[in-house]
Amino acid sequence: MSEEVTTYLTYAETKEHSDRDDLYMVIHGKVYDCTKFVDEHPGGEEVLTEVGGVDATDVFEDVGHSDEARKILDDLFVADLHPDEVVVSTKAAPSGGSSSSSSSSGSSFLVLISLVVLGVAGYFAYQQTVANSSE
Repeated sequence: MSEEVTTYLTYAETKEHSDRDDLYMVIHGKVYDCTKFVDEHPGGEEVLTEVGGVDATDVFEDVGHSDEARKILDDLFVADLHPDEVVVSTKAAPSGGSSSSSSSSGSSFLVLISLVVLGVAGYFAYQQTVANSSE
């Protein structure tokens, strides 16, 4: 019977890998080696190097990464963060692809509706101003 060996890294160990040529980060309690992805990252290398060696979960979730980006993480996985150091993020990982996109599209829809309402209100305010000034 073979036993599975789990590898853990601490924040101190992860922090030792915090520059462009040796770049680890923690996302949802897992440590990823993003070194080979620095040149490919669509947001540029600065975005990655700013969170090198630390917990990047909130930043990762704030951007609303695609399912493809989440799959890329699988190839970059190095180890789990040591259980004593895992902190529950304020940003939950989407349970499925549609959750991430529906959350993002729902937010975009609210922004669009707000802009339309403001535009219509502005138009009527302008029309009222023009009507009042011609009297």
